[in-house]
Amino acid sequence: MSHTSILSWVTFVYFVSFLFYLLSMLRSEAFWGRIATGTALAGYVAHTLALIIRWIASYRLGIGHVPLANFYESLIFFAWAVVLLYLLIEWRTRNRSPGAFVVPCAFLAMAMASLSPGVDSRIQPLIPALQSNWLTSHVVTCFLAYAAFTVAFALGIMFFLKRGEVSKQNGLKRFRELIPHPEVLDELIYQCAVMGFILLTLGIVTGSVWAHYAWGSYWSWDPKETWSLITWLIYAALLHARLVRRWRGGPLALMAVCGFAAVLFTYFGVNLLPGLHTYLQT
Repeated sequence: MSHTSILSWVTFVYFVSFLFYLLSMLRSEAFWGRIATGTALAGYVAHTLALIIRWIASYRLGIGHVPLANFYESLIFFAWAVVLLYLLIEWRTRNRSPGAFVVPCAFLAMAMASLSPGVDSRIQPLIPALQSNWLTSHVVTCFLAYAAFTVAFALGIMFFLKRGEVSKQNGLKRFRELIPHPEVLDELIYQCAVMGFILLTLGIVTGSVWAHYAWGSYWSWDPKETWSLITWLIYAALLHARLVRRWRGGPLALMAVCGFAAVLFTYFGVNLLPGLHTYLQT
């Protein structure tokens, strides 16, 4: 079975895992939660295996690069990072409810990579500007940051659901009761934002060094660079509000949700604009 076939199955597995997480919350049954975790873990293992197979295949084709060089590869790595971070949070908190909010994000990224006709899944040779060891460090740190911000976004949505009006329907009452306490969500949002901020800072720094190597300039105000800086400033403001102004709860969750909109535009929207990063699609 090829790596693309495995990744297509992984897309389906993540969707099934999401359904199990949702069912476990609606029915308040630990059995479905365990099935959901097992399914997500199985998908993650297969996902990791497919990335390794693709990496090996690139060497067999004489191309030989880490699978991080185009839009398709960035999507599957982004989904991989989201699931990794979620599974670590689930293991740490012993709470499966975030799975119903985080795993769909990984599924959507995988669906876009595997099912969208406009996304080319072929292994392609690197253009000269990408033939650098800085490629791995820059892309890995940026997409791990995006994954952390994605989890913070999902936790922000959970915060507002937890603090919302209590539904009269017993099923939805149980659904909300399984969501962690707002103070727990607040702390998790903050921790994910800190992690993402540090990783994005490293990504911007390594990207600047790489830009100097490839184009002779550390910073050129390319649309991708500009929006990366805007995203960095938004999360810097979030951390400042938390540490200095002691913002907690709703305001912090709202900033996490709004910050994620900047992440999406930095990742997807900027690729529609002309610039040095247009061909990178990452």
